[in-house]
Amino acid sequence: QVQLVESGGGLVHPGDSLRLSCAGSTETFSRIYISWFRQVSEKEREFVGNIRWTPGNTYVADSVKGRFTIFKDNAKNMLYLQMNNLKPEDTAVYFCAARSPTAYGTLDTPGDYDLWGQGTQVTVSS
Repeated sequence: QVQLVESGGGLVHPGDSLRLSCAGSTETFSRIYISWFRQVSEKEREFVGNIRWTPGNTYVADSVKGRFTIFKDNAKNMLYLQMNNLKPEDTAVYFCAARSPTAYGTLDTPGDYDLWGQGTQVTVSS
């Protein structure tokens, strides 16, 4: 079964850390790129970062560089987003997504991803 399930969101204070998890199947994680996006209300989904599943190279957007890291656990079929020094502007629903094998655009284009989780809410507030 091809699916993605996020978890780990919550309400935290500025400066806190949070780790999001994305559970998937072996089939899902056979996709070349798995990414994290976030969305605030009805705004367009914002690219946060990605992992090239094999060999595991990661990339994060400038807006979160130095604070967010992406890593995986192959044995558990899990992807993680470690978020440190959270800021109020990080408040959003966070999604993991698998890029379509037929996509040819840039890696930060939500429309190139055809598998999405349900999202997990992260709220950063004092």
